[in-house]
Amino acid sequence: MSLLSKKAVVLLLAVAASLGALNAQAAKETAPAQNVSMLGGKFKFNLPKGFVANPLPADATGASGTMYTNATTKTVVIAAENTIPGGVNAKDNDGEFLDTTASDFATQQAKALPDFTKLSEKSLTQKGTGLGLREIDSIATQGGGKTLDTTLMAASGTRMALVKVISRLSDNAGHEALVKQIVSGK
Repeated sequence: MSLLSKKAVVLLLAVAASLGALNAQAAKETAPAQNVSMLGGKFKFNLPKGFVANPLPADATGASGTMYTNATTKTVVIAAENTIPGGVNAKDNDGEFLDTTASDFATQQAKALPDFTKLSEKSLTQKGTGLGLREIDSIATQGGGKTLDTTLMAASGTRMALVKVISRLSDNAGHEALVKQIVSGK
């Protein structure tokens, strides 16, 4: 398993622990749309109104991120970025790097979440930028209940980005629409 996958899993598991607190947050339906930019502006997307941004603590390795929560829909989007360990320099659509990272990540999720079920894995290219993405769709118990999870991974140069969308199991249509919006870069 790559160091990158370990760091991503640790970051996501720490955030998953905070999902239970989402119900306690005050709903901020008037929160403005969030513009997210990662990988030096190569991976951009907008989150609709209602998401509140909360910075995640940065670590000594350069990992940083933001957790966006929507108390009304009980949806969480985690956007994290890190330096690729080992001096690896990835192309914007580096199939080999993304395939290995996605495989390692799915393996670690299966170990960390006892009921992790991988539903699908897709290889995508973001229109307009040519940025390669790997998408892993899964179901797992997090924050006290079953969730739909989509993890998107991208890399460019010495940086890697990971975006995780976590929704209630009953909100399949909302989950799919949000993932589509993120992948499209709109």
